[in-house]
Amino acid sequence: MFAALAIGAIVAAVGTVAGVADAKDWKKIRIASEGAYPPWNSTDPSGKLIGFEVDLAKDLCARMKAECEFVAQDWDGIIPALQQGKYDAIMSAMTITDERKQVIDFTVPYGTEPSSFGVLKGSPLQSSLDLKVEAVDLAKETPENKGALDRLAAALKGKTVGVQVSTIQANFMEKHLPDVDLRTYDKIENAGIDLVSGRIDTLFGDRSVVEAIAKNEPDKVVLVGPNISRGVLGEGIGLGVRKADADLKALFDKAIQESTKDGVVSKLSVQHFGYDIAVK
Repeated sequence: MFAALAIGAIVAAVGTVAGVADAKDWKKIRIASEGAYPPWNSTDPSGKLIGFEVDLAKDLCARMKAECEFVAQDWDGIIPALQQGKYDAIMSAMTITDERKQVIDFTVPYGTEPSSFGVLKGSPLQSSLDLKVEAVDLAKETPENKGALDRLAAALKGKTVGVQVSTIQANFMEKHLPDVDLRTYDKIENAGIDLVSGRIDTLFGDRSVVEAIAKNEPDKVVLVGPNISRGVLGEGIGLGVRKADADLKALFDKAIQESTKDGVVSKLSVQHFGYDIAVK
């Protein structure tokens, strides 16, 4: 009997975490952000979370008639903490991938952008990574795209590439450029510090983030190479929610679609990125 009671208690406890949505009307929503990935999200000197996603969340929550609170969370624990019920959603430049969809659900995408390389100005990589190709779409298996990947592999042979841990860029390197020396960081800005210090040869990340690093070091860092997208780099950026919270996902889906249609996503992305990242 005691064993049965213990098992029942465990099941009830698990159900409480996994089925948080059952007891909520979603008038108050906690949203996690890394706070270290500008212009998507960052932290001001007072410790307040700011950025494109914070501004967009305010619009989405107003449409949902919900009071939303942002919670800072380190990237490498951001999905486990969602599953444990620490917050209700992740809005932290998280790309929708098949691997992540095995453990959490995603809303429709609210943004998309390619990945690019950053190198030191004057480095040999500045010219060798300039493939004279504007874009590489990994969803298309063309001779041109294969040739571009082969040239990237040749240019980066013997070089050290910095990426943020547990990201689509890390997945890209492991799948398409497995022979390149890969160095992972808890935050992409730390890869930027190592690039400027000469401890790595290049970094690879979302174009907007690499551009932000280059703007902070205008005399030292430059954006190079083609814009690489899709395939292992995912379907776009969406909010992550627990699989049990289908009703919350539906609310966010509707708000994102309305915000996109009304032009708010485009307006905010131009304000923060300098170009439109809305998914249309």
